[in-house]
Amino acid sequence: MTSRIPRDSRLRLVRPRPLAAAPSAVNQRRPRRPAPRPPEGTPAPAELARMARSGLAAAARVAHWADAALGPGRDSATADGKATLADATAERAAADLGLTVAQVRADWDTARLAGLVEVHGDSARPGWRLRAWDRDDSAVLRGWVALFDAWSLAYREPADHEPAAVAEVVSAMPQVLSFLQLSAGPVPVDQLLDLLEQRVTELRTERCEIPYGPQPEPVEQPQPSDAPLAPLLDWALHALASVGALTCGDAQATLTPLGSWAVWVKLEQICVAAQSPAGNIEVAADEMLRGCAQLRPNAARAEYRAWLAARTVSSAVSELIDAARGDDALLRGLAFEALRVVGAPAEPDVRAVADEPTLRPYALLWLAEHDGIDPEDAHEVLTREEATWLWVDTAAAVTDHGESPMLVRHLESAVQPTVPMLLDEMRAVGHPRTVQVLVALAAAHPDPALAKAVRRAAFQVHTGGS
Repeated sequence: MTSRIPRDSRLRLVRPRPLAAAPSAVNQRRPRRPAPRPPEGTPAPAELARMARSGLAAAARVAHWADAALGPGRDSATADGKATLADATAERAAADLGLTVAQVRADWDTARLAGLVEVHGDSARPGWRLRAWDRDDSAVLRGWVALFDAWSLAYREPADHEPAAVAEVVSAMPQVLSFLQLSAGPVPVDQLLDLLEQRVTELRTERCEIPYGPQPEPVEQPQPSDAPLAPLLDWALHALASVGALTCGDAQATLTPLGSWAVWVKLEQICVAAQSPAGNIEVAADEMLRGCAQLRPNAARAEYRAWLAARTVSSAVSELIDAARGDDALLRGLAFEALRVVGAPAEPDVRAVADEPTLRPYALLWLAEHDGIDPEDAHEVLTREEATWLWVDTAAAVTDHGESPMLVRHLESAVQPTVPMLLDEMRAVGHPRTVQVLVALAAAHPDPALAKAVRRAAFQVHTGGS
């Protein structure tokens, strides 16, 4: 008597469908927000990228020099562990490039802020944007936006002002930049100063800075806080000019095309955050991921983008990785889908968890795709054991959150050519959910003979037998 499906039937190797793509029990159709269009007159992306390449040409030159001169086994890039270029290295670069040491240091700092160079300890390596510099306009624009975001680090702040006052101005400048962007032309610096003072006052009010204890009677007199903001605004405008975001002259400031486009991008991110499709903006990462589990891929990615836009990159990545470390395999897979939306800024954190057994297969796939390997081929970076562990982990997610037919179809994504080989290697990898997965698979599979073999394997794993 033969079974409908032979025990050693060949299993087809297919790429597993992301769990987020599983059809929802409810047909969730949401109105799509039309793709935003930049303001009229904004140059095309290719032209913006050309401007960014031009503005970052000196930094890219130093980054290429560092790539060639400071590779593994060569001289160290830094001496203090803080990414400051070592004196000997700066002098060597200046001689090789025909620059002054001060120019080399300035270009080096710009390259780091733009992600063209990454410093690890006392060694430097080229950032992924440098690798894609000549062929990928989006990588160039992302590098420039990273520099734009770090404008306050790109230009030395005034030494004779309180750090708290400098921090207030940095916090208030997004509103000033938004006003410049909406004005679409030159704006008098005096007008910007008025706006800055209003915003700083709002920030202080929001913090409820009310002194404690008995206070003297108020005396009508000019507020001393008005004067210090003028030199700080001057510093902020010159810092933004140094990264190419605006121009200053004749007591006026004007956003450059790159600056106007970058501010528009930031405003759009805020709009996306305010229009979260499923309302998960304010919740923790694990709750957000559970809310995305039943969404189709495009809707889930829109939700990830909205959630990410409401947080700093570092905090968002940390939350997602913590969620991936939990017991729920579904959240583990979805967390790395969300990290794909984060992109390059998540690379150091993902690389750091690649040695954790629970996260290693997910991290290796993420890194492979990040390095440009086709997602269809990324599984080839996994060893047989890692691929099997990932198969069991995904099966655990299906067991907990999916339907029985989906678990049966999941057999097709195994790397093993036969079911007995799959069962043997499942026992060997030692995934903590192996027994539950095998029991669920035995209950779901329509072939009695195969189901019996799977139940026997589950019993052997449970009792430690062979």
